[in-house]
Amino acid sequence: MKIINFLPLVLVVVLSSCTTVRVATDYDKNANFNNYTSYAFYKPGIDKAKISDLDKKRILRAIDNELMVKGMAKSENPTLLISIFTKEKERVDVYQRNFGYGWGWNPWWYGSYYGNSISKTTEGTLYIDLIDAKSNELVWQGMGTADLVTRNMEKKEERIREIVREILTEYPPGSTKK
Repeated sequence: MKIINFLPLVLVVVLSSCTTVRVATDYDKNANFNNYTSYAFYKPGIDKAKISDLDKKRILRAIDNELMVKGMAKSENPTLLISIFTKEKERVDVYQRNFGYGWGWNPWWYGSYYGNSISKTTEGTLYIDLIDAKSNELVWQGMGTADLVTRNMEKKEERIREIVREILTEYPPGSTKK
């Protein structure tokens, strides 16, 4: 009976772990982030990102939305330039199941059970660089790592928005309490 009560908690943890975005940021402590009120995308940096043009457009739209919410404006004479780059890797998780030492009986199986299961997922990292337009120096960088959705386009677009939102929650520095 205790296992039945415990099962919903396990499912919530497993399902929520699939939606997490691990975020890290770094910034120049000498930069005055109150001076940055406008932005433009840095095309040479964005062109180097090794993802499809469609995914680039999705990421740039998500960045646009998040920065507009923060009160910033897209401009021909920006105070910040925005560049992105990505990394992708396959993550392999091996789960060992070695329970049932010896022999025994269970309604679902008889004897000992020993085995492993392997899970493969594609994990991507998105870097968002904010560059001072006057000095051309990096002043803030956010990085978000998450499992990627590739088959369902609607879920993929929502996942990209979620990753960008989580990264830019940390901008400007000190805007969130940890």
